[in-house]
Amino acid sequence: MPDPLVTDPIPGQPAARTVPVTIPSAGATLLGVLHLPPGPGPHPVVVLLHGFPGHERNFDLAQALRRAGYAALVFHYRGSWGVDGSWSWAHVLEDSARVVAHLREPETATVHALDPRRLAVIGHSAGGFAALMTAAADPGVAAAGSVAGFDFGTAAAACRSDPAVRAAYLEDWAGELLPLRGTSAGALVTEMEAAGDSWSLARLAPRLATRPVLLIGTDRDTVTPAGVHHEPLVDAYLAHPVPGLEHHVFHTDHALSDHRVALARTVIAFLDRHLKDSPR
Repeated sequence: MPDPLVTDPIPGQPAARTVPVTIPSAGATLLGVLHLPPGPGPHPVVVLLHGFPGHERNFDLAQALRRAGYAALVFHYRGSWGVDGSWSWAHVLEDSARVVAHLREPETATVHALDPRRLAVIGHSAGGFAALMTAAADPGVAAAGSVAGFDFGTAAAACRSDPAVRAAYLEDWAGELLPLRGTSAGALVTEMEAAGDSWSLARLAPRLATRPVLLIGTDRDTVTPAGVHHEPLVDAYLAHPVPGLEHHVFHTDHALSDHRVALARTVIAFLDRHLKDSPR
């Protein structure tokens, strides 16, 4: 099989396409880009969820997934990067769920030759949190992956127990607001604290136990240190257990700046094992 990291797909009919899409969500219009592989399909589909505020949007991963035979969607949440509405963590979750539901709608799936039975969600940072939360709430999601995922339940507990941690989040998040609208660092920290343990990723283990889950941690990461956000989650999923768990730690930073090829290979190999040939 051609290597999807370095080889363009074999031409087919219909040809590969890059399609701008709009998706309604709670009165806002989300903007996305759907990368469609060549051939008649129906294609397995991957929703890629970016983080906060979304500087790394994983278009390289979307292109690699297309070359590997997957349709891949990248989109922006409400209140981010010019999309109308306001940004909040709850809106990230609502928009993620809405996009997944939209791709499964018969008209959407037919127009783009998608196989809604083979739909995965893969997210980075806050998007990793959203990917696991979305899959846990939706049994129709066939597989889920979190890359340098941010565990909001863990962070909320840290804020409640240590004012210095809370102050650090306020300072860090205040510097990330330029691409966003309708929010503030204080509002985001308060929202996270109010959600508390309900946004703990470890608590999702029972609802993810029947599906494959990919967790990738990063050990040169000051945003989601592996010892805080990754390793405890792996331990919780092994203990439940989540039999389909696959987990890795890459020696890289939060954006996986020097591990983009390794990331693509790992994600594609995971999806190939669970989605490529046999629908759920």
